Amino acid sequence: MNRNPIIPFVLIMVIGVAAMFLMSFKGVGDMKEIAAEQEKGGAETEDLASATPEELYQQKGCVACHGGNYEGATAPALIGVGDKFSQEEIIEILTNGTQGGMPGGLVPGQEEAMAEWLAGLE
Repeated sequence: MNRNPIIPFVLIMVIGVAAMFLMSFKGVGDMKEIAAEQEKGGAETEDLASATPEELYQQKGCVACHGGNYEGATAPALIGVGDKFSQEEIIEILTNGTQGGMPGGLVPGQEEAMAEWLAGLE
């Protein structure tokens, strides 16, 4: 019995192309929902303004990379970061992120309060 070795590859390709189209249609369908969320971005800004820096640390997912006790996980430890960087440098990192690392803009409008809090971590 001779089997054609190309058939499994063609089948995988067809399934992959179909999955790609289905996912793109799903994205088009979600476009309205995403646009609506962006329009009401004021609500998130208000939530950020009323949150403490420690609450922002938890809400914005900083804990995932920097650890629950600021000990560092996949990102550097934050304990003693005030000894390494000035508050202005911390604000710069919070605003613009780091190359190949932390994304910037995670705490818009709260960079100064967050930098002050981070500088005081011991």
